[in-house]
Amino acid sequence: MKSLWLDVFAVAAVAAAALLLAAGNLQPRGDIALLNVSYAPTEELLTDLDQQFVTQYRKDTGKTLVIKQSHGGSSRQAKAVVDGLQADVVSLALPSDINLISKHGLIASNWTQRLPNNSQPYSSTVVFVVRKGNPKSIKDWPDLVRPDVSVITPNPKTSGNGKLSLLAAWGSVIYRGGTDEQARDFVAKLYQHVPVLGTGATDSTTTFAYDKIGDVHLTWENEAFREIQDMKGELELVYPPVSIRAEPSVAWVDTNIDQHHTAEAAKAYLQFFYTDAAQETLAKYGYRPSNQAILARHADHLPPLNLFPLTLIAKDWDDAQTRFFADNGVFDLIYKPTTQ
Repeated sequence: MKSLWLDVFAVAAVAAAALLLAAGNLQPRGDIALLNVSYAPTEELLTDLDQQFVTQYRKDTGKTLVIKQSHGGSSRQAKAVVDGLQADVVSLALPSDINLISKHGLIASNWTQRLPNNSQPYSSTVVFVVRKGNPKSIKDWPDLVRPDVSVITPNPKTSGNGKLSLLAAWGSVIYRGGTDEQARDFVAKLYQHVPVLGTGATDSTTTFAYDKIGDVHLTWENEAFREIQDMKGELELVYPPVSIRAEPSVAWVDTNIDQHHTAEAAKAYLQFFYTDAAQETLAKYGYRPSNQAILARHADHLPPLNLFPLTLIAKDWDDAQTRFFADNGVFDLIYKPTTQ
């Protein structure tokens, strides 16, 4: 199957970063303005959380707070912050994306220790979305490499969803006793079934749900819920027998909040994510809250799953980034795009 790699994302990313840099310098009306740089699928969730926090913040302080959002592929967003996008806080798909910002001196090296649960207010995983009735009977990872199956997943060089999908596929082999060589062979075959790589989760959702390309979409659990709801019965959710535990993380950007004089508001904003109200909102939108009691109350749509930790396949998130996604890493070696 021929594959098309969307190289145009590089041009779009530069243009988007320039626009966002300009936007970051515009102060909306209000006593305080924060910019939250986040990954692609979180806009609806953050809009709800932001409204709740802004209302509470005004009651507590008497100050008017405006929270702006920026969304895109998680790794691309992290690079935009490094390149100058004036984020006060980041809420990104992977700890390694925040580590990248930290290594450039913008976020303190101990950022994981500054908020509960290693600065991870919620978790998620990668699931399958299929066409109504699941006509290709896709139930498990090996089904993805059958000759008649076409897979939609984002580019792991730019997208947290893309990274997690690759790691979940790799780990599904290791979890069942396979070797690294077998995992490499499986993942290489999988990407031969991917006709187009979007730059982020939202791009791939559009390709699968609206452009109707592919038989199965590898995506965030929360994105799957929204995708299925939006398509009004045309799609179904399939939980594979095993998948990866995803660990989206949050941090305030030390250098920027010092310059913007927004430290108090930025820290209070991220601490709000751990309140019962915010944890309930996270569950409502299909994210798995770190508060286990609240997670258990939502087991009807967030059922217990068999999720393996990243440490099954790598030392930590930085090791995974280097091994799988850096230049000349696993993905570069196994993915051979062809032109149509």
